[in-house]
Amino acid sequence: MKKDRSQNPKNSLFGRFLNGVELVGNRLPHPITLFALFSLAIVLISAVLAMFGVSANGELINRDTMTVEHQTVEVVSLLSKPGLVFMLTNAVKNFTDFAPLGIVLVAMLGVGVAEGSGYISAALRSIVAVTPRQIISPVVVFLGVMSNIASDAGYVVLVPIGALMFMAYGRHPIAGLAAAFAGVSGGFSANLLIGTLDPMLAGISTEAAGIVDPGYLVTPTANMFFMMVSTFLITILGTIVTDRIVEPRLGAYHGNGEHHDAHFANLEPQEKKALRYANITLLAMAAGILLLLIPRNSFLRNPETGSLISGAPFMDGFIILIALFFFIPSVVFGVVSGAYRSEKDVCSQLQDNMASMGGYIALVFVAAQFISYFNYTNLGTVLALSGANFLKASGISGPVLMVLFILFTGFVNLFMGSASAKWTIMAPVFVPMFMLLGYSPELTQVAYRIGDSCTNVISPLMSYFAMIVVFAKKYDEQSGIGTLVATMLPYSLVFLVGWSVMLIVWMLAGLPLGPGAVLFLS
Repeated sequence: MKKDRSQNPKNSLFGRFLNGVELVGNRLPHPITLFALFSLAIVLISAVLAMFGVSANGELINRDTMTVEHQTVEVVSLLSKPGLVFMLTNAVKNFTDFAPLGIVLVAMLGVGVAEGSGYISAALRSIVAVTPRQIISPVVVFLGVMSNIASDAGYVVLVPIGALMFMAYGRHPIAGLAAAFAGVSGGFSANLLIGTLDPMLAGISTEAAGIVDPGYLVTPTANMFFMMVSTFLITILGTIVTDRIVEPRLGAYHGNGEHHDAHFANLEPQEKKALRYANITLLAMAAGILLLLIPRNSFLRNPETGSLISGAPFMDGFIILIALFFFIPSVVFGVVSGAYRSEKDVCSQLQDNMASMGGYIALVFVAAQFISYFNYTNLGTVLALSGANFLKASGISGPVLMVLFILFTGFVNLFMGSASAKWTIMAPVFVPMFMLLGYSPELTQVAYRIGDSCTNVISPLMSYFAMIVVFAKKYDEQSGIGTLVATMLPYSLVFLVGWSVMLIVWMLAGLPLGPGAVLFLS
């Protein structure tokens, strides 16, 4: 039974605020209905704003030519003839082209078999036997941050495993889900390595810097030092929030109509044998992939540059590799343990995996329409340009302006999920403006990445938000958008404050942001 947190007399003022957020959020209609209502609202709002000719203008990067152009962007009505045609003819395309849909379903083919065969359970029980309970929170958050190197894989792999890891330790699974989600999404820009986002943002920053200095080059490693330290900051902050705020508020977990204690009992001899064979298979697969990555002309590398990151089949095919890395060892485990006696058992498990995703698929259909409508109407672009023009005209300078920029980016991120799309809009305004004030493009890019990451976990427009809601319902059938927002809000606020303070300290200390990346222009 779901615990009523609102009746706890020991709740702090902030705790009561979170309870209010959860209560109001969960009293909203079902998420499918809610996104349908959001879509209808976008249709009506776009029509009204277009009728009054609402628009915004500014410098924007043309992503086809990567050149800066002065453009006027107008709100486009969905109740116009072209808008009605768009909604009618693109409904299926919006759904099938929704990026997380294919990623989630393919990944779940492997992850579902791993869970159904008992492989994940056995692996977690073996981990629990040797890992102190106290370090599980930082481990989950840290792995979430590091998963960003694999683009979006962390959302569909690590978030559900984070819940299982916490449950294996007798802790609340939603707290584990939240910790993993905070690392994967709230700490999206932080990493110890260069990821796919770095060269993308650097290219946009270089074009924006060219407005002031045509020869200025922002490299993909421009924020490396800052983001490496940020990895440890987010891990520490995420651990504190999980252990001190989120889990105490959730209370003890008594199951969702199921009994889990036996599920995490000691391994039987046959399970130990199956786990050993499965792990050997996993290590052999990893070694095989590693050997394939080494040759300069490997088919897994970018054929032109030899890179393993940008434009590399290795990164483009990472999700199917993840699915296989779960699927094959899990089948080995199932066969050895006796869970799978024939290929029919494996196929039945695959069918069950997809059947369990029915609610997510239905939710994705309406969520995809909402996001597509929002993009089509230019509402996010107009909002971003209007806010940028306001900050530019405010006359505020110094660290205060940088913090305001972080807050503004975090606010815009609630309405525009794509990091590169937002930076395409904001970079031509803020990079030149801050350069004229003496701040380097690398510093502006860092501030943008902080704001862009911190509010991911509370934005329904974030592509994977609907999926996380579905994951949470597995452990609390009464949970909804309100539960998730209330659970993740402390992470968002603490990350925003902590990361901003770190940037200010970094600026005062005059530390380089990356190799050759200065803070201030001479």
